[in-house]
Amino acid sequence: METDYLIVGLGNPGSKYEKTRHNLGFMVVEALAKKHRLSFKRGWRFSGRVASGVIDGQKVHLLMPTTYMNLSGTAIARAMHIYKVAPPHLVVVVDDVYVEFGAMRFRAEGGTGGHNGLKSIQTCLGTQAYSRLRMGIGQKNVENLPQGLEGQLEEYVLANFTPSELQVLPQFLESGALVVEAWISRGVEGANSQTNAQPKGKE
Repeated sequence: METDYLIVGLGNPGSKYEKTRHNLGFMVVEALAKKHRLSFKRGWRFSGRVASGVIDGQKVHLLMPTTYMNLSGTAIARAMHIYKVAPPHLVVVVDDVYVEFGAMRFRAEGGTGGHNGLKSIQTCLGTQAYSRLRMGIGQKNVENLPQGLEGQLEEYVLANFTPSELQVLPQFLESGALVVEAWISRGVEGANSQTNAQPKGKE
């Protein structure tokens, strides 16, 4: 029996965080839903907003957990149970401060990279074997981030995008949506090929 696909965007709920860098996962999933004319509704059986439909002939569920970032795993685990989604058919779209803004990295599995959302998912699922699309929000070199990275990282990721970033953000979101579409239709290999075909970020 075929399994459904679950595409999760990570972020924090509420207007306070709506346009911050840390909500880039939400933004990509929203762009994908808009592209395929899917509407989000409240998920009554778990903490999240979900849009269900068909993309490239596959039944998909787009999820934005309405927990805060560090509790994302609870909503995802519940949605996987309800929709009977196996880990290989889960992809998580997440911001990554260690990837330059405008660049992307796709992985079929891996660690958390210190990201609180991915930590929660790993704890709740008990596995690292799910795909993730890392959308870069960092500066060109990590060492150029604000001084005292440990103390200021939260401030950086919860800040709004700069005017120059906002100019290219729509294209960045579209690029992320294309990678997710390639993953749905052609699997990990297709997602990697699509990621490699995208611009590598600002020089």
